[in-house]
Amino acid sequence: MLTTYHLLWTMRVETPLELNDSPGTALRGALFTAIWRRFCTNKQARTCLECPLLQVCPVSALLAPADDPQAPTLQRLNGQPWGRDIPRPYVLEPPLEGGRRYEPGEQLVFGMTLIGRRVELLPYVMLSSQELESQGLGRPLPENGSPPRRGQLRIEQIEAYHPFSGERQLLYRAGARQVTTPTLAVQAKDVRQRAQTLPERHVSLTFLTPLRLIRHGTLCKEPDFATLAQRLLERLELLGLAYGNADEARTLAQQRGRLLELASAVRCEQHTTRWQDMPSYSRRLRRATPIGGLVGQATFVGELAELRELLVWGELIHVGKDVVKGDGWYRACHSLEADVHTPSLSVHKRE
Repeated sequence: MLTTYHLLWTMRVETPLELNDSPGTALRGALFTAIWRRFCTNKQARTCLECPLLQVCPVSALLAPADDPQAPTLQRLNGQPWGRDIPRPYVLEPPLEGGRRYEPGEQLVFGMTLIGRRVELLPYVMLSSQELESQGLGRPLPENGSPPRRGQLRIEQIEAYHPFSGERQLLYRAGARQVTTPTLAVQAKDVRQRAQTLPERHVSLTFLTPLRLIRHGTLCKEPDFATLAQRLLERLELLGLAYGNADEARTLAQQRGRLLELASAVRCEQHTTRWQDMPSYSRRLRRATPIGGLVGQATFVGELAELRELLVWGELIHVGKDVVKGDGWYRACHSLEADVHTPSLSVHKRE
């Protein structure tokens, strides 16, 4: 249904840099600003939706995509037209240390996943790197000048990596004149193979970044497998329609009822989750918005055999609110006691 491309950015801090408890918010804001400054050709437009270049602009396609009302393939699975907004074709995987201070010489490493055919936008992301370096990151700090300035950093390298095997491919190194096209990617067969390694009766999920799910208009403050599965199905279907194989997305939609019936019978056997509150400032709304959610581990028990592939897709595309800011990132494993430093996470840990 989808192909996902996973990128790893390694950056060297040059002046003191501080990130708050939601580093994904800072990274998403920096990425948006860098690409907008470099490639937006109509900065007078208040929003992408009001811009006449909406359907041909790489900035909109990556950061604020909207469907074409005339396109017959972009329809919701229940037959109703989409709204103007469609899912963003990327997610971020922020540093797992959370808010912290980086001193000059330290490395800052984060991940980015491009979804489906939108890997074609990778050159725009890469070419925005100079803008990202010049604008800085994190809180403005008085030790960086007057007025206070954000921490400066420079990109050392960008790699593609496979989150299941740990294999890496160097795409760019500082000073190089060329960028390599990524050939490492996760495809449906990789998802099936990983799913078969998970137990059929019990599975533990480690929520690495806040999982923010809404059930009947209310936040889920305890692990709820049925809601998790429902949101995953909705997200995977919509991403498949927009950026993958639409026919396979429709096939998945036909299976939705049976999969949700299975998910409704899965229960949480034990968990060590906690609610983590985090604010995120919205430039569009001009106010802070909450993006907190559940972090920790939960073990689920039930008939999971047919749900394992869905759970593996969730590892790749994330689930819930604010996935473009790094939320909803989890890992599946055999038991609650399993080591969370799996190969897919180790690529974010560098000596």
